[in-house]
Amino acid sequence: MGKKFPSFTSPHFLKQHILDTVNFYAPRCIDNVNGGYINCFLDDGTICDFETRQLVGQARFVYVFSVAWMLSHSEEYRRKAEHGISFLWYHQRDHTHGGYYWKLKGQAVTESTKKAYGHAFVLLAAATAAKAGISSAVPMIADTFDVLERYFWREEDGLYLDEMSFDWSKISPYRGQNANMHLCEAMMAAYEATGNKLYLERAKRIAESVMFRLLSQSGSLIWEHYYEDWTINWTYNYGNTKSELRPYGFIFGHSIEWSKLLLRLEQLDPSGWRVPRAKSLFQNALCLGLNREYGGICFSMAPNGIIIDFNKYYWVMAEALGASALWAVFNRSEPHLYNDLFAYIWTYFVDQERGGWYQLLNNTNHRYSNIKSPPPKTDYHPITNCLTALTCFSNHNYEATKPPPLT
Repeated sequence: MGKKFPSFTSPHFLKQHILDTVNFYAPRCIDNVNGGYINCFLDDGTICDFETRQLVGQARFVYVFSVAWMLSHSEEYRRKAEHGISFLWYHQRDHTHGGYYWKLKGQAVTESTKKAYGHAFVLLAAATAAKAGISSAVPMIADTFDVLERYFWREEDGLYLDEMSFDWSKISPYRGQNANMHLCEAMMAAYEATGNKLYLERAKRIAESVMFRLLSQSGSLIWEHYYEDWTINWTYNYGNTKSELRPYGFIFGHSIEWSKLLLRLEQLDPSGWRVPRAKSLFQNALCLGLNREYGGICFSMAPNGIIIDFNKYYWVMAEALGASALWAVFNRSEPHLYNDLFAYIWTYFVDQERGGWYQLLNNTNHRYSNIKSPPPKTDYHPITNCLTALTCFSNHNYEATKPPPLT
């Protein structure tokens, strides 16, 4: 007799799972001394770093609590989101040069670099908080976009720079797709929050540049790293698959994430090219990355097609959930793949007793450590993708608006 699982497509289940995940972090993540959020927790919730304030983790918690408010309308969640907006604006923001510092210790700046990736999450946080009715987040949307526009955007490339010094005087020669991917996501959120089509047009431009300028160089999957002229750098961080933001190899999760973003963009602005491109990315990533012996999706592959990191990351599995839920909608099909993926996740990644997802498993699905959430994890990926699934499976009227089945 097989193991009994919850109904993974049930809106009730998905809503409760999101709130259970949020509640692993709340209220223990709130720092009432330094402000902002504590970002490091062991499996049992023990705090393992009180002071690190990494920009992405701070912004992700704002997103997480804003979503929790939208699902529950609990004022406690709204206050927790406002707590983070205040910290970002008054402490992590550079009031002299503009933009946001990458890392603080308490309230002291320890890494002043300005990264497009971090600003993507500030924009996402501000937009989501605005959707949750937090008025103090509204000015942050335009302010963050202005910083991105003024310093990071390159019109001739249709893409954003990756990293600059605190005073904008030095530009890193590195170019990467990862920050641009999350900026595409953030621009869609800003459009949904404000109705300003400028943000939607920017999301569309980023997607077009990545799909037609970058993907055309690498083939069936997205490559991560580029030179200043946006030609592929095949050797950057060679062999280092554990780099937080710049891992080496074809990262299957990013091709899956782009597939999801293309489908979301298609829902906002139908086109003729995004769905087939999204289908190709999703199918190629699963075909090459799926671990058919132990389950889950491997992390990375070398340019020669050899898997070089068999580990399973929580965020890769979460992105596959969101993408497979959207594909069930676009295909007008039963969500068999989504259910199979969630069954694996439920078995190995979800802490069903204490809440939250484990971060990293090895090839045979065993955990490496008892650190459930190092900075900047916060379980943003599980929450946003379960929210995507909740939207898909709660919308009983999508039959009239979704496109015809894929062939």
